Amino acid sequence: LKLQKEYSRQIKEYNMKNITLVQKLPTKPQVTSSVLRQKALEYAKKIPRPKTFMTRPPDKEGKEEVLPQTSHESNFPKIPSLETLRSRHEKEKEVVAAFKALHIL
Repeated sequence: LKLQKEYSRQIKEYNMKNITLVQKLPTKPQVTSSVLRQKALEYAKKIPRPKTFMTRPPDKEGKEEVLPQTSHESNFPKIPSLETLRSRHEKEKEVVAAFKALHIL
């Protein structure tokens, strides 16, 4: 029991000496936060920026062009392909009517 106590005392003394030596070692000079910030800003300047896609400016949504109309014209502006659209509409109406006749729709 005496030998155990003596051994533990010696180890304790040895550890205390080593701890004081470790504490006395010179530490790194502490870098202030302003220096770190400057380094970060310099690093950020060197990084290439991602390419952004330029969007077109929005069209004038609030302003619609109003075409001058005479009394004999309809409310709609003239469309050059209006006749083709009408004929297409009539054909599609016939197709729908055929489906209804066959009770598909």
